[in-house]
Amino acid sequence: MTTIPRSPRLLVLSTALFAVVGVALLGMPHGQQPPAPAASLPAHATTDPSLATPAPTTDAPAVGTPASTPAASTPAAGQSALPPHGEGTAGDAAVQKALEAAWPPDLPSGDARELLAAGRDLLRADATGIGRAHWPAVFPASRQGLAPAFATARFRIQAAIARRDGSPDKAAVHLVWAGMDRGGTFTDGRITDWHFTRTNTLKGASAWTPQPRT
Repeated sequence: MTTIPRSPRLLVLSTALFAVVGVALLGMPHGQQPPAPAASLPAHATTDPSLATPAPTTDAPAVGTPASTPAASTPAAGQSALPPHGEGTAGDAAVQKALEAAWPPDLPSGDARELLAAGRDLLRADATGIGRAHWPAVFPASRQGLAPAFATARFRIQAAIARRDGSPDKAAVHLVWAGMDRGGTFTDGRITDWHFTRTNTLKGASAWTPQPRT
């Protein structure tokens, strides 16, 4: 059974998404009842507990004192609340929007496309076993025969972004996904990071190389 280790950036990603929800709720007029709280994403792909967003409370104005109304009554552009767990494919667009709002783009479009394609492929190979042979440096022969931890039937990548990872020659692909483990438990909102470094080929071109799990 494969395991997907923790990365410190996973906690940063979960915190950033949690902050997006909080800012959106703070933008509501004072005294207005907020909508039902959205569930935030779990901190890890396989074993992390869900971080439920607590329901905010508002203080009722004193008798005879009108409630004040802030100048801006709508959330800032680009910010959105996360959908509840179990929303299905209908909520994936909101998850993608929240990721992009939490982490503005910082890579050239060509690099981002290459990294996203590789990150999606690597996650699918790691979780379901499909395509491991395409990545021998990440999945050596000793690992390719391991039984996959997740079924292929309900595996789904909900959202993904590629961003720099501390320097122009390092990048990380952050993925949010759903899957059913071999025990039959289906969970969405799982989070996985794949890290890459830029390398030069023999012809002078550059390419992004995934880093093996440690």
